[in-house]
Amino acid sequence: MDPAGPEAADIDARAAIVGQRRDTREFYLISMAAQLLDLHPQTLRKYERLGLVSPQRTLGSMRVYTRDELDRLRLIKSLVDEAGVNLAGVQRLLSVAEVAQRLRPLVRGEGRRGSSAARRRLSEEIDELFRILGLSETP
Repeated sequence: MDPAGPEAADIDARAAIVGQRRDTREFYLISMAAQLLDLHPQTLRKYERLGLVSPQRTLGSMRVYTRDELDRLRLIKSLVDEAGVNLAGVQRLLSVAEVAQRLRPLVRGEGRRGSSAARRRLSEEIDELFRILGLSETP
């Protein structure tokens, strides 16, 4: 028996499946991820088909989720269950959040330098936000 306990042994086993060491990243097979999130594995497969998550695959094509992906799935579950957002809305919200993430460094760093390339990139990202939201810019 592993002196660190069965949970540590389970993490080590999952990590060994994908060739990672326990101290670098934690990985969860679809059954464990579904159990931790109180979701059915088929729901996780549906979210993958819709492009909401992209789990890694083992050599045997088993889905493997990282801690970051579990956090993303918790957000999706919260949006669906608690906020009443449908999956199309979740896709749109996640797309907006991704663009906002790309805007942060432009606003904080490059945009302050005032380079034309940074301003152009900032403008393109804002245009992308409008496109995702289905809004058109007013002149």
